[in-house]
Amino acid sequence: MIEKIEIQNFKSHKTTQLQLGNLSVLCGINGVGKSSSTQLLLLLREAYLKDKSFDILDFQSNSVKIGTASDAIYEFGDFDGFSISLVISGNNYHFTYEANTEDEKVKSFIKLNQSISQYPPDFIKESLFNTNFQYLSAYRLGPQNQYPKGDKIIDIYKQISDIDGNAEYFVHFLDRYRNKVVLEGIRKNINPLYNDLFSQVIAWEKEICDGINIDILDSGKLGYILKYSFDTTKSKTSKTKNFEATNVGFGLSYVMPILVAILSAEKDALIIIENPEAHLHPNGIAKLTELICLAAEAGIQIIIETHSDHVINGILVQCKRFEEREKGIFKDHVSIYHFDRDETEHCTKATKINIEEGGKVRYTPKGFFDQFTLDRKYLMGF
Repeated sequence: MIEKIEIQNFKSHKTTQLQLGNLSVLCGINGVGKSSSTQLLLLLREAYLKDKSFDILDFQSNSVKIGTASDAIYEFGDFDGFSISLVISGNNYHFTYEANTEDEKVKSFIKLNQSISQYPPDFIKESLFNTNFQYLSAYRLGPQNQYPKGDKIIDIYKQISDIDGNAEYFVHFLDRYRNKVVLEGIRKNINPLYNDLFSQVIAWEKEICDGINIDILDSGKLGYILKYSFDTTKSKTSKTKNFEATNVGFGLSYVMPILVAILSAEKDALIIIENPEAHLHPNGIAKLTELICLAAEAGIQIIIETHSDHVINGILVQCKRFEEREKGIFKDHVSIYHFDRDETEHCTKATKINIEEGGKVRYTPKGFFDQFTLDRKYLMGF
C-alpha cells in the first residue's frame, strides 16, 4: 500500500506531502492540484508498462496528457524539473526528472536523473505496476449504443481503461470476468450462490436504482450492447422489456465502471477514481460511498477526487457505523485532504482533515464544503 507521497516542483505543487490511507480523498476548489497529485503515479505506471523502465516520462501517454516538460514543471521552482518520493509498505522510493536545456523544456517527455533517484527492484512488484490496478477518470464514457472490445487490454492487462481513464472496455471486462468471485467483505447479502462479479454488480446497481437488471449482448466484432430492464408486477416474467443504455438514466451507466473496478479487485489492489459522484442522486452517492468504504476496509486501496459533500458525509457515516457494529470503515484508515492555493507562491496547499469519534470533523479550513452553511445563513438572515 502507498503510505506517503511527496511531490516537488510538479505543476502547481511546490512541495506537497500526502499521508495516504486505505481510502484517500482529495477535495477542494477547481484548479488547485487534486488531479495532478495522482498524475505522477499514472506517468510512472505508463513508463514501466511501455519500456520496463522509469528513464523517460511521456507527457502524451495513454493515461495522462500534459503537453511539454515546461507544462509539467512548477513555474516558480528552484530547479528545472520535478520529483516524487513514495513510501510503500515501509520502503522508500525517489524519482527526480530534469529538463536542463531550453530544447528539453519543449519536449513531450522528460528524462530521469538516475544519479539522485532511488528505486530498488522490488518497486515494480507493487499494484501500481501490475494488473491489480484500475484508473477511472472524469472522462469516462457515458451510455453508448455499443461498447468496444479490447481483447489484449482485457485478457493480458486486465484493465477496463486504456485511453485517458475512459473505462471504454468495462462492458467487455464484465462479460469476460463475470464469474470471478467477489471479496467477501464487499458482497451484498444475497444468496451465497450469487457471489460472482456479474451478480454483485447487479446487486449494487439495485442499491443505486431499485429494481434494475442488467444484460450484455455480444455483437461480435462490433462490440457489446448493454441493456437494462426493471422489476415489475405488470409482466409474466416479472421484468420489463430490455432498454438500450442510451434510453435509461445517464448515471446508471456512468457509475457501472466504478462498480466493476471495485467488485473485481483483489486485496492490495490500487484504484484511482475521479468524481465517483457524477450524475448520481444523493441516495445513490451514499450507496456508492458505502461500497467504496467497505472495499477500502477490506484491503483495497482507493484514491478518489471529489467535489461532493455527499461523498464526505457518506464516509463519515461509514466511520460511525464501523464504531457501532464493525461495518463501514475505521476512521484511522481514511485520509481526507482539502486542497487550496497559496496565493503568495501560487502553489498547492493541502490540509489534512481529522476525523474524530462518531464520524465528526471539526476545525475545518475555509472552503471545505461550507457552501450549504453560507447559503443557509443568507436565507435565514444571519
